[in-house]
Amino acid sequence: MYMKYVSEYGKSYGTKAEFEFRLDQFKNTMAKMAAHNMENSHQSTVGLNQFSDWTDAEYKRLLGYKGKTVAGEAEVLDTSNLADGVNWVTKGAVTAVKNQGQCGSCWAFSTTGSVEGAMFLSTGTLQSFSEQQLVDCSKNGNMGCNGGLMDYAFKYIESNPLMLESDYQYTARDGSCKYVSSKGVGKVKSYKDVSRDSSGSQLKAALAKGPVSVAIEADQFVFQGYTSGVITHGCGTNLDHGVLAVGYGTESGQDYFLVKNSWGASWGANGYVKIAPSQCGITMSASYPTE
Repeated sequence: MYMKYVSEYGKSYGTKAEFEFRLDQFKNTMAKMAAHNMENSHQSTVGLNQFSDWTDAEYKRLLGYKGKTVAGEAEVLDTSNLADGVNWVTKGAVTAVKNQGQCGSCWAFSTTGSVEGAMFLSTGTLQSFSEQQLVDCSKNGNMGCNGGLMDYAFKYIESNPLMLESDYQYTARDGSCKYVSSKGVGKVKSYKDVSRDSSGSQLKAALAKGPVSVAIEADQFVFQGYTSGVITHGCGTNLDHGVLAVGYGTESGQDYFLVKNSWGASWGANGYVKIAPSQCGITMSASYPTE
């Protein structure tokens, strides 16, 4: 089983000691999978992925969401005429799943995702914007691979429009700012925070307008090992990861939000995860740019 995993995920270990260390981590993951599968109450499945031989400490380095101490002024949206479901992926407002690598830049990927969606809705063209620009240049409270906040990134973009991914490519590490203002095309006029509400209706109302940046708790195995279904329990509200909500709907009678992650398409369900409104703190800290 382990050798099949090593080969499938292209793992290579420099020493016998590291091989044995990674095997121990893998066994821990297998035990977590078995525990999850024994609990009949889960509506989600878990499986192996690129993190299955990692330690908790290594995994947590990916989780770079740094929350605000003071919440912004949140608008209250009209929830009276919400559609049963919305999917911005099928509507063409979402770029292919990206991979942040071993850098706590999730906040930058969450930010570019919502700007990509907003720009698609205002121009009709979907373009991929640069996370590396945010990692290197957005320093008003953001700390590159050591974490940041989507709202601070939106504020930065108000005066420094995003360059295209192709013009400022991602390196998965901190670098010096190489921004070229004449190539800045991803614009943000302002941004709005979404009101918290446990039912998720405010987030649904925001999603009716376009993709929304959200913070979640991602350090629980129900999320880390997710492969399918809807996460309905086992995920707390200790927000540590920035992701992109790209829709909502119902599966087998269970409401969910559809979320695009930034760990590559081999993670989760082709890079996506479905989360119930009560789980992972998904309704607690959401925001989106305005044109």
